[in-house]
Amino acid sequence: MTILEDSDVHTLSPELPAMFDGMKLAAVAATLYVLVRCLNLKSPTAPPEISYQDTLLSRYLLKSCPMLTKEYVPPLLWGKSGHLQTLLYGKMGRVNTPTPHGVRKFLPMQDGATATFDLFEAVGDHSTGDDITMVICPGIGNHSEKNYIRTFVDYSQRQGYRCAVLNHLGALPNVELTSPRMFTCGCTWEFGAMVGHIKHTFPQTLLVVVGFSLGGNIVCKFLGENRSNQDRVLCCVSVCQGYSALRAQETFLQWDQCRRLYNFVLADNMKKLILSHRGSLSGLTSSNISDADLSRLYAATSLMQLDDDVMRKFHGHNSLREYYEKESCVHYIHKVSVPLLLVNSLDDPLVHQSLLAIPRTLAEKMPNVIFALTQHGGHMGFFEGAVLFPQPLTWMDKVIVEYTDAICHWEKKQPVCQRSSHQDEDSCWQSKGVTLNG
Repeated sequence: MTILEDSDVHTLSPELPAMFDGMKLAAVAATLYVLVRCLNLKSPTAPPEISYQDTLLSRYLLKSCPMLTKEYVPPLLWGKSGHLQTLLYGKMGRVNTPTPHGVRKFLPMQDGATATFDLFEAVGDHSTGDDITMVICPGIGNHSEKNYIRTFVDYSQRQGYRCAVLNHLGALPNVELTSPRMFTCGCTWEFGAMVGHIKHTFPQTLLVVVGFSLGGNIVCKFLGENRSNQDRVLCCVSVCQGYSALRAQETFLQWDQCRRLYNFVLADNMKKLILSHRGSLSGLTSSNISDADLSRLYAATSLMQLDDDVMRKFHGHNSLREYYEKESCVHYIHKVSVPLLLVNSLDDPLVHQSLLAIPRTLAEKMPNVIFALTQHGGHMGFFEGAVLFPQPLTWMDKVIVEYTDAICHWEKKQPVCQRSSHQDEDSCWQSKGVTLNG
């Protein structure tokens, strides 16, 4: 047996604490490395990447909208993570959310459904002195009571805009369905009914169309479906939409950026919403949905399964592919001639980067379109703040109003020959001897 001398013990004992200290330092370093990578702390802030054609209008807008050309700076510690921005938006919407007071309107539809929207009057006059109404379409399963909608409405009201917010059919927990259908990703009937009501009730008002996420798909499809839908519309803003439901759902089955997990969570939320209306969806004689269809939802783990079992049947689509093709704005958006601002984030975990080729190509081909792509912001996050705590207003809220204000002032100064059309504005301004140096 080996016997350790005292001198050997004294030699080894100081080395053990040093070894443990080294392991602790290595663990701390590894943790910091993971945090830096996961939080993208080394990712630089930058101005949005802007795609557009060089026209008088685009030069005017980029000059009048400094937020589109200066850096978007998210909160330092977590704001560069698209996942955290998306999760924070999903869980709390916004911070210090105001409570704007509106009036709920009920609109009977031809098929027996009842569309609802909330109307919020402006607080003060608009800077142009005109009567302007924002018609707003929220994201999937959302309504006027969501925190991000309330924050945006309150801010817009204070800038002089009347706001009308669609409540997606079946989204309000305290409003029963009166027909066997709910909202879908591209049905424009309820939004069209709201717009028609606003035009009839306020014959002098001009419209600004705003869509968030799925709502962006709906509003762009609505404007492109019929040229008359663009009457009295000053501009349209779409934020964080995916443009093509077919291509988007294909990417939702991938694990890249945890997209398959988001798909599962969204499907679970939609499943609960659909099943909360089970009696109305299957009980009416005109329903295309059977109890067997609804029963299959319990085992569904993706939005595609929900769409195939239930959503496509609301409008009688024969296949899932047909449903996605006919409900996507990608087939209509090129017919929109009013000024159109499309906003997306590069780190949006729900919108695959391949989908961003659609708005980029559109902006490069159409003079009325500007596509703004931020480095950070996640899906509908776009929080701003110094280090840790986000501000109540987001970059998104401020950009929409800034762009809309610029369009309103542009329209106010436009020659009479262009008041009813947004085509050939360069030649019209030049015929009046007007130049604009950008």
